[in-house]
Amino acid sequence: MSSPKNPSAHDQLFQLAFNSAPWTHQTLYVMARLGVADLLADGPRGSDELAAATDSHPDALYRFCRAAAALGLFHEHPGRVFALAPLGEAFRTGGVAQFVTLNGAENFRAWVDVLYSVRTGKPAFDQIFHMAAFDFLDHNDEMRKVLHTMVGRGTVPPAIDLCDFSADTTLVDVGGSVGTLVAHVLRANPELRGVLQDLPTVVDGAPEVLHRQGVADRVEIVGRSFFEAVAPEGSTYVLSRVLHDWDDEQALRILGRVREAMGPGSRLLVVDQVIPAGDGFHPGKFSDLQMLVVLGGRERTIEEFRELLRRAGLTIRSVRGPEAMPTSPRTEALIEAVA
Repeated sequence: MSSPKNPSAHDQLFQLAFNSAPWTHQTLYVMARLGVADLLADGPRGSDELAAATDSHPDALYRFCRAAAALGLFHEHPGRVFALAPLGEAFRTGGVAQFVTLNGAENFRAWVDVLYSVRTGKPAFDQIFHMAAFDFLDHNDEMRKVLHTMVGRGTVPPAIDLCDFSADTTLVDVGGSVGTLVAHVLRANPELRGVLQDLPTVVDGAPEVLHRQGVADRVEIVGRSFFEAVAPEGSTYVLSRVLHDWDDEQALRILGRVREAMGPGSRLLVVDQVIPAGDGFHPGKFSDLQMLVVLGGRERTIEEFRELLRRAGLTIRSVRGPEAMPTSPRTEALIEAVA
């Protein structure tokens, strides 16, 4: 007979299935979508008061808040009163709430038809919404704002700090959203200038981020698709969390535009998950499925990156993985390539 300290394989499997079931993620989604953690920022409040503030059914919201407290976001006090726990404070101030919101609505619905992706190799999102996810964002102001708020409030990939920018003159962040990464690098390198390139509807939110970080006077903002052209004359180009959004054909188009823009001595930095060999746990093996089901993209092994870059006329010079950052839970690698 198994014990709590020594659970059977069946018990472990049940716990895995239970913890990964929809109710866990969607409890977080309800908290994020209704902004419950924000409502608790000034102190404890009763669930009836929270329900009135969020136009929710009092008993239903109480039950979701109780579940969120069981997950560690809140402390529940007598009388159906809730207060922020440290996890709830982080949920309020970081980019995780936007991540949950983004993946709890339309993206979540795509997973209902996951077998479509398994059988066809195509994104289920397109099948359900009759358009690609990025096209959907172009038509949905609210979800686009959620995405770029997430990026603006989220963390910069720690892998970028493994790179020495002291010999650089201009950093071009291709597909850099609202400028969180370029601002981070420029703050650490006062002599460096930056170029931020993304779609016009995306870089609209960049000035606020760049001003807040004190680097707006050193960044040129370019509102243009990287499928059309990439800003020239950069000493270093960055594709951070970009290539995994796309299949190989589209990724080659992006890399081709970067290669065209690169001058003599330029380099490219790719920051993305790199899936290791073996059957051990790695987050990239799961974000790879998200890329397939929602976007039609993929996470890649280092050999797949090597071949992709070779086809684009680029050669990998170095790869630095998460083992170089033992204190970070992030698992992206930094790939440096040259023409």
